[in-house]
Amino acid sequence: MPSHAYINTIATAVPVHDVHGFFLRFAGLQLADDSRLREVFNRMAEKGGIEHRFSCFAPAADPDGASLDAAGVFRRGAFPSTARRMQMFSAQAPVLAQKSVERVLLGEERERITHLIVTTCTGFSAPGLDLDIIARCGLPGSIERTIVGFMGCYAAITALKLARHMVRSQPEARVLIVNAELCTLHLKESANLQELLSFCLWGDGAAAALVSARPTGIGLDGFHAVAIPDTRALMTWDIGDDGFDMVLSGRVPGAIHNALGSAIGGILGGRRVADIDHWAIHPGGRSILDAVERALDLAPDALSRSRDVLRAYGNMSSATVMFVLKTMLDAPAGRARGCGMAFGPGLVAETMLFHTGG
Repeated sequence: MPSHAYINTIATAVPVHDVHGFFLRFAGLQLADDSRLREVFNRMAEKGGIEHRFSCFAPAADPDGASLDAAGVFRRGAFPSTARRMQMFSAQAPVLAQKSVERVLLGEERERITHLIVTTCTGFSAPGLDLDIIARCGLPGSIERTIVGFMGCYAAITALKLARHMVRSQPEARVLIVNAELCTLHLKESANLQELLSFCLWGDGAAAALVSARPTGIGLDGFHAVAIPDTRALMTWDIGDDGFDMVLSGRVPGAIHNALGSAIGGILGGRRVADIDHWAIHPGGRSILDAVERALDLAPDALSRSRDVLRAYGNMSSATVMFVLKTMLDAPAGRARGCGMAFGPGLVAETMLFHTGG
């Protein structure tokens, strides 16, 4: 009989630099020659539902200065190459990942960790982040490693799916999942309104989770993927010469809204929306949360945890939905059923059913 799998603990970490206001001022300055577009940008950014975002690099004193960061790497007219940004990722991502891992493994016997799953889509190197985490956190050299790379915001759901498979096939397995994203490394100079609005979503963050057969925390009940037809171009993430290039079309919320109506039966395994007590929706942006709320006819407070995470941290790609799930672990209640969703390039929704309370 396969074992059940549970998220026993989740811990999170963000860098020390709160840059949301600074980046908004920078973006506004990019539109200084077009007062109409600048007014539109300011109005839409204000409605974005974000108050704080954090970055691995310290901002300069003045967003209109010669360099956007205190170290002088993001110089106006000469933003860093992709190679330089990857060097920054290799230096900073292990530090942030270690913060989350140390918090989740507090008191744990580290030699008992059998598997490590790492998700990231904002940087690459080899030897990579997985081996850095093992060395920094004192994990066994024999640990089984898996990298889930470049899947975007829904990669955490994929990692939880893999962890469930591991625990169900090896009941003694103790799987450490680490989601580490440095989205702000890919800042661009642009006067394109859509690009500026898209960048004003992103922040840096990391989450670590322990998944095992120990029946405490969040029980992982099942997973379901939905690839939305004819939407491949709406959300893309490509490697360019000056960082990674994100396309996030304004049509994404509408596509999600239209798809969920027919897909929700499969996502919920035949259950009704009313049977779900908790919704852990990846807060890709306020408009995406609004689209999910409307499509499923949810109560106004049903997505409050997702909105709170968006407000406090912005969109941290794969780490973000784990921040939402952490709020559910931190406020345990009686037995309840939940549904998690995250959206990413494709356009694809990766979803899961879970339960709390034993």
